[in-house]
Amino acid sequence: MFERRIAEVAADVTARLDAALAPMDGRIGDAMRHASSGGKRLRAFLVCEGAALHGVDPSAALDAAAAIEAMHAYSLVHDDLPCMDDDDLRRGLPTVHVKWDEATAVLVGDALQTLTFDLLAHMPLAADRVVALTAGMARAAGGQGMVQGQAMDIAAETAPVPLTLPQITDLQAKKTGALIEWSAQAGPVMAGDDTAALGAYARALGLAFQIADDILDVEGDEAETGKRLRKDGEAGKATFVSLLGLDGAKAEADRLVTSACDALSVYGKDAECLREAARFVISRQS
Repeated sequence: MFERRIAEVAADVTARLDAALAPMDGRIGDAMRHASSGGKRLRAFLVCEGAALHGVDPSAALDAAAAIEAMHAYSLVHDDLPCMDDDDLRRGLPTVHVKWDEATAVLVGDALQTLTFDLLAHMPLAADRVVALTAGMARAAGGQGMVQGQAMDIAAETAPVPLTLPQITDLQAKKTGALIEWSAQAGPVMAGDDTAALGAYARALGLAFQIADDILDVEGDEAETGKRLRKDGEAGKATFVSLLGLDGAKAEADRLVTSACDALSVYGKDAECLREAARFVISRQS
């Protein structure tokens, strides 16, 4: 059920992004399309599933799903820059600064970020709910969330002492988890409903996702992941794997998935697809 549903969401969101990007031309337009193509569309899936659980109009959910994928694409373009993670491969394709140049990559990231807010601003919802979604996105992506997490990650690379487990947990809750949490909570926000259950689900899911990434960095195949691996170990960075060990990291990921699934109890069988998503997060190979 999950695989079919996420494939449907991916196709719908790709079409919505294509439509939003159609007016963009030249080098920037081409690079935006390159940067936003591919990927699992997990965040978009979380938006659409949460919306379905709360009876939200699918067209509104699709706008929010496209918005989070644009924001995520921006974050990857900037994360890959030489001044940050300096990656040359993303989703099996050359990164934007490699295929074009650094200036183009910076501008493409900027354009994708602003596209996010354009998509949210035109959602067919009551104004107060559009404002809530937009403000939530700004917090999740900005200096309280993803950007702060990225800054912490960069600082950790030259810190004299490796980060502790609580510090890495806080870092990843911001860098990776904040956008996942926004995605899962978007549905109840659009409906004006309580976000507590999906928020708890997303917080556990976000950490499990990052632990799975750390495990893939050790055990994964670059041909499957579509990105360069073993970087953290080579750089001597503290990760969930380096602190917990491989078996300990896997056990913690399992525990978090159980916690995520338990948080969905209020939705009963209607949330089974979200439970499958949680199990997928720690079994994926990319």
